[in-house]
Amino acid sequence: MVMPDQTPESLLKYKRPGLVGKNKFTSTRGHTVKFVDVPPKPKTDPNDLLKENTEDILNNHLPPRTWMKGNLRWVQPVSNAPGRTADVVNLKHLLDSKLQVKRAHAVGICPIRRALYTQCFDEIIRQVIVMCTERGQLLACIRDEIQMTIAAYKTLYQTSTAYGMRKALLAEKNKEQMDKQIPVLVQEIEELRMELSELTTKCDTIQESEKENREQIEKDLEAEIETLQTENQQLKDDLETIITSLRNS
Repeated sequence: MVMPDQTPESLLKYKRPGLVGKNKFTSTRGHTVKFVDVPPKPKTDPNDLLKENTEDILNNHLPPRTWMKGNLRWVQPVSNAPGRTADVVNLKHLLDSKLQVKRAHAVGICPIRRALYTQCFDEIIRQVIVMCTERGQLLACIRDEIQMTIAAYKTLYQTSTAYGMRKALLAEKNKEQMDKQIPVLVQEIEELRMELSELTTKCDTIQESEKENREQIEKDLEAEIETLQTENQQLKDDLETIITSLRNS
């Protein structure tokens, strides 16, 4: 049997890949390929049944890797071997080594670091499920909850980023419109300044003319008043002369 190409490395321990099925026929382009899975052999031993139940739980929480090679489908389920102390120590060393080799960032958002820690956590879940399925399933639930929280934050980040981009584009559009309005407004300001200057000059001229007219009117009125006072005094003197003359006669 021809073995598949080398599978990608992972901190999660897998079994050797196995052939699951093959095509009934070779499909033409645009048609799906159907598979016939090889049915498992019946098991009657209680230990085998327990092992099968553990493998079902493993496959449920840690799905096998599948890929196509030619007309054959290959499947690589996770290992059901129990984890020992040496395996845990080796897992830590592998994690530290891969973090350094792949140059994962120690702080901040780093997809490489997150992927490696996810693989490490999956391997821990695998080891715990093999030793205690209930405890392993609880860890798997915690992992799923963390992933949902991260997905929610990712969606929130993408939404806020999209909102920020829309706001930035809108601001840029408004800026372009304002940039176009600036020359028009500057021209209007210059025209208004010229009009203001003309009106100010006209106002000054009118004020000066009115001042001269007012001064002339005041002079005329003063002269007229003085004339009237003189005439009044003359009439008064004439009246007194007449009265004196009448008294003496």
